[in-house]
Amino acid sequence: MSNGVDLFKLFQAVSGTLKENQTALNQADDHNRDHGDNMVEIFELITQAMGEQKGAEPAGQLSYASELLKKKSKSGSAALYAEGLAHASEQFMGQKQVDPGNAMQLIQSLMSAGKPSEAPSGNPFGALLSGLAGGGGQGGDDKFDAEDLLSAGLSFLAAKNRGESTAEALVEAVIAGSPFGQTPHRAQSSQLVMNTLFDVMSSMAGK
Repeated sequence: MSNGVDLFKLFQAVSGTLKENQTALNQADDHNRDHGDNMVEIFELITQAMGEQKGAEPAGQLSYASELLKKKSKSGSAALYAEGLAHASEQFMGQKQVDPGNAMQLIQSLMSAGKPSEAPSGNPFGALLSGLAGGGGQGGDDKFDAEDLLSAGLSFLAAKNRGESTAEALVEAVIAGSPFGQTPHRAQSSQLVMNTLFDVMSSMAGK
């Protein structure tokens, strides 16, 4: 259990990143100008839930966070993250901890927003992202359908052509193939979320 990821600290780090970028995310939201406010609220609630369920198994923590988010926040982004948390809870049922070996499973599930997928498992983005997260090569159970995979692939190539690093390009590719990639402001906040998750997971894997 010593190598387990503290979900409270993990989501607290994401919350901190979103607070630092709250104003920029509000400005990126052309419609309501409150996306940054919503994202900060979402991850403060998730962090609160993880703290209240500290010591519980990951599935219980993630399920509790999903339910708390549904009750307390009514934004469209909150609904997506609540679905992602619920899906992650299902994926971690029976697992005692989140660790470097299954960390990618958590990130993929969270960013899937519960979206069903039909393509064969072991997609290349899952495998590469697992490596970036310091995992043991697991691709997780989340899969891309053909349209998502094409969108992600094109996004990855475009990002690489712009000179972005492989890690940056992969994050951008995954977001492009996820429900969060449908609007620019959600794509922007999702990139902050994923980058922070990877940074924290990588630092924990290195200890």
